Amino acid sequence: MKIVVTVKLVPDPNGEKKIDPATKRWVRTGVETVINPYDEYALEAALQLKERIGGDSTVTVFCMSPESLKESLRKALAMGADGAVMLSDSSLEGSDVWASAHAMSLALKRIGFDILIVGGLTDDGSTGAVPGALAEFLGVPCLTNVRKIDVADGKVRVERETDSGYQEVTGALPMLVTTALTIGEPRYPSLKGIMGAKKKPIEMLSVADIGAADAVGSTGSKTELLSFAPPPARGAGQIVTPEDPAAGAAAILAFLKDKKLV
Repeated sequence: MKIVVTVKLVPDPNGEKKIDPATKRWVRTGVETVINPYDEYALEAALQLKERIGGDSTVTVFCMSPESLKESLRKALAMGADGAVMLSDSSLEGSDVWASAHAMSLALKRIGFDILIVGGLTDDGSTGAVPGALAEFLGVPCLTNVRKIDVADGKVRVERETDSGYQEVTGALPMLVTTALTIGEPRYPSLKGIMGAKKKPIEMLSVADIGAADAVGSTGSKTELLSFAPPPARGAGQIVTPEDPAAGAAAILAFLKDKKLV
């Protein structure tokens, strides 16, 4: 079975984040780049699935990123992925969700997969829209917020986490799933894994390789960021000292009505 995991390289979540006012993009220079934390859970799910299935199953990591960040993928290989593919091209800069998902889908069709595992969010954009767009472009079913994955007889059986418990869902391969954080804590790379990652292949693809020259980057995007601003400073809270519980409840209700929340 061919298991593919999408991985995004993002600025360190613990570092200071800035947006360039001229380009309206993240400032990535001078900031450490790491694997998107949500994607580490997706990779853990893939590695667990490979261990359960056994045989000739493989885990391939796919990333769309500048080639200068290529070595940042080594952590995924050190965790246990068998190989990686990076789609890198200057024409991809400025791609929105639609253009990114379109380019990724073309690359993923070229790579091929039985099951595609995707993190639910990214730490930088956090739109949560790429997995659904990917599934649409790829023409495969999409099961979201998955906490457990099993594959047997050409079918995927998952447990989807919900607000009230979980759902058991079965679907046919090929399939795209997004992972919940309850899938399992991502493993730490071992010393053996770190050493072995240096020898594992990272295949490079360009926009020309996937035939997406006219539908990527700023020109191929459907949306445009016109402006941005930091959120307003949080004001001081309102303190109410009621005479009794009934008066307190009335004060809260009046506040909610004033804000048109009830």
